[in-house]
Amino acid sequence: MIKKKVVFGSSMCPDCIVMKEALDERGVKYLYLDITENLANLKKFLKFRENSAFDFAKEKGSIGIPAMVINDGEKILFSIEEFDEYNK
Repeated sequence: MIKKKVVFGSSMCPDCIVMKEALDERGVKYLYLDITENLANLKKFLKFRENSAFDFAKEKGSIGIPAMVINDGEKILFSIEEFDEYNK
């Protein structure tokens, strides 16, 4: 089964740029949505941010990006290391 991957990030976020480049190097197919580009992208991200997976970010006062949402919230990953582990 093909898993739909959406990565939420921002061009102003160094970790997001690193994750995007790493996914591109691995040849991963995904949709990248920059939450600082427009309100539609931000609203899509905020829908997922209600998930308990983001609790760590909220507790630290962080946004929670980069965030890779797999299959509309089935799994949410926050780093390329988590992605690599998930794909083992």
